[in-house]
Amino acid sequence: QVQLVESGGGSVQAGGSLRLSCAASGYASRGSCMGWFRQAPGKEREWVAVFDSYGTTRYADSVMGRFTISKDNGKNTLYLEMNSLEPDDSAMYYCAADSERCSVRRTEPKASWFTYWGQGTQVTVFS
Repeated sequence: QVQLVESGGGSVQAGGSLRLSCAASGYASRGSCMGWFRQAPGKEREWVAVFDSYGTTRYADSVMGRFTISKDNGKNTLYLEMNSLEPDDSAMYYCAADSERCSVRRTEPKASWFTYWGQGTQVTVFS
């Protein structure tokens, strides 16, 4: 049974940093499709960053240059380093994964690509 467990969320002042982690069990992160999504109250879930099956990463325009997605296959863990945080980054952040291969080279990621989801970790950025 696949389980994704996020951690690392919290409250931080604007301009600060947080590092989210997503520990995967029952799932092999190597060569897989994994990513981060977020959802703020009253808004739709949106993709933030995805690490595709070929090692390519893609970022939403809103986080480009501030967030970095990475993966440790040995630990089966996905990370999201978030710097220069802004109040608009406040949301529940979800880790997502799928066993099928995916590519972000020419296609913007979609939530429908992912079968497995974590329970979410809250990020709150105050000004």
